Parts: sequence; C-alpha cells; structure tokens
Amino acid sequence: MRVLVVEDEQDLNLLLRKVLTKAGYTVDGCLDGEDAALHLLGAEYDAVILDVMMPKKDGYTLVQEIRSQGIDTPVLFLTARDSVADRVKGLDLGADDYLIKPFDFDELLARIRARTRKHVGLRTNLLTIGDLTMDIEQRRVTRGGEEIPLLPKEFSILEYLIRNKEKVLSREQIEDQIWNYEYSGSSNNVDGYMSRLRKKIDEGREQKLIHTMRGMGWVIRAPRDEGGNP
Repeated sequence: MRVLVVEDEQDLNLLLRKVLTKAGYTVDGCLDGEDAALHLLGAEYDAVILDVMMPKKDGYTLVQEIRSQGIDTPVLFLTARDSVADRVKGLDLGADDYLIKPFDFDELLARIRARTRKHVGLRTNLLTIGDLTMDIEQRRVTRGGEEIPLLPKEFSILEYLIRNKEKVLSREQIEDQIWNYEYSGSSNNVDGYMSRLRKKIDEGREQKLIHTMRGMGWVIRAPRDEGGNP
C-alpha cells in the first residue's frame, strides 16, 4: 500500500518514512502543503499522514481542497494541536482520524491499518483468495497451510493484486503503486518481480492464481471448477 507523509519537520518526516517503509508500505514524503497537493493529483495513495501547520498550504486547507476534488483517500492528521476545537475542525473538513504528538509508532501503524481496511470495506488484516491467505500485520503468506517467504516488494505486489482481484493490472499500474517517486529503474523490473512471485505462489500447484494477460498485464483470480464457477 502507498502512503504519503506530509510533515515539514525534516527529521520527523524521514523517521516516519523509515518506519512505514519497514512496515512494508511504499512511501512518498512532502515538506509543504503545495507539494503534497501535486503528489495527490499525480498518484493514487491508500493513506495520507498530514501535519496541520505547514508552509505554503496548511493541512486544513489541503484536506478541504482534496475532498472538494473528489479524492477520498483516508487522511490521518498528525499534529501537536490537541484542543477539542482543532480536532473537530479537522474531522469536519474531511479528515478520518487524528493523532496527537508525541505519539507511539505502533498506534500510528494500527490506525493506518484500520483506516485503510475501512476504506476498502475490510474488517480484518487477513486477505484471502482460494487457498492463499495473507496476513498484512504479521507480513505472512500461506497457501494450503504452507508458508511462502516473500521479499518486501513481492509482498507488496501480491497485496496489490489481491486487493484488486479479478482486475487486470498493467505493468505501469504496478510500478506506480509499488515504487515511490524516487524510483528511476527500468519498468522491466516489474516483469522480474512478477516472474519470481508467480513461481513462489503457483509453481508445482495444479490450480494457478496469478495469470499473465499477454500485452495487458497480470490478474489474480480464485480457481474455478470445471463448470466455470468459483
């Protein structure tokens, strides 16, 4: 999942990005509200961590603008402004949650998981398709009860596929979702990851989950019986 961190304190911005990256997220960072607005117009994010007091454009203004533009990405305000009036204002303008500085990183990660689950209509950190189960919190994948070790990028790609099951995802869509703005490698890198991921998930198994759609991309779908039913 892709997260945008908008925080003008450079040290805290960097720390947040490190913690989120370690937790398996693809992360972009901004130091002011105007840059954040450009990021939100140019890419799809699963969550935004947003400071209130920022240069060029404050968090209240930014969240009001993106909501008026139809962007419904979950927004978590992260701020030292702890009055009830501040919290009410942020929530009324369209924020989804509020966390006061100083904060605990475990609580921050739990709140992000909760908000992103709600956004996609999930009630649990477990994703399943066929006999494959993915535990987002524990970073663990099993198929038929057998654990499958995945590299961080492989895990992120698989999560993206499952959240969009039955949809064909192009190379460009996967690259945009999984790699951040700082990535400058070849798009063929996606092909390599997909090849290794398919081997780990499907090799040696009669029922395949990940399918290559020639000239289009990849899709993950549950196995179907001979009559064409799931």
